[in-house]
Amino acid sequence: MDKILIIDDDETFNGVLKRALKRRGHVVEGATEPAQALATAREQMPDGIVLDLNLGGSSGLSLIQPLLEIVPTCRIVVLTGYASIATAVDAIKLGAVQYLAKPVEVAAILAAFEEQDDGVREASPVAVPLSVDRLEWEHIQRILHENDGNISATARALKMHRRTLQRKLAKRPVKA
Repeated sequence: MDKILIIDDDETFNGVLKRALKRRGHVVEGATEPAQALATAREQMPDGIVLDLNLGGSSGLSLIQPLLEIVPTCRIVVLTGYASIATAVDAIKLGAVQYLAKPVEVAAILAAFEEQDDGVREASPVAVPLSVDRLEWEHIQRILHENDGNISATARALKMHRRTLQRKLAKRPVKA
């Protein structure tokens, strides 16, 4: 990766990641909003893009296709503070090469860009089985995604009281 574009609405995180990648010899640009990200991608034609899943309340997933149309050869790594299997699957289906949960080290991001550089995408097996709490969290996230974020419809589908579901969603994701 020679040129890298960081798209994250958290200006502090964006700046820290830019500096860390520059220290490792990369040409790095940053963007904090979707329109700025697309314009910067057109100007810079990056080799790699670090894309935050949540951009000021909108989904970073909606940027994957436009970014790949601008730079078809770029490799996109999606970062998120709220990882779920449903969004990971969506990101990969849309064209991202990797999906990483924050906090993440710069070395892991660079490794994600380099992984499977032969164009073959394979799912790597999970070394440790997920905990029951994590499986529940993933299942809730998948059903919530299927119901387009509608809490009431998700609660009905899960046969769960809406308030119980809201309490579970208010908690941070449990560790695997």
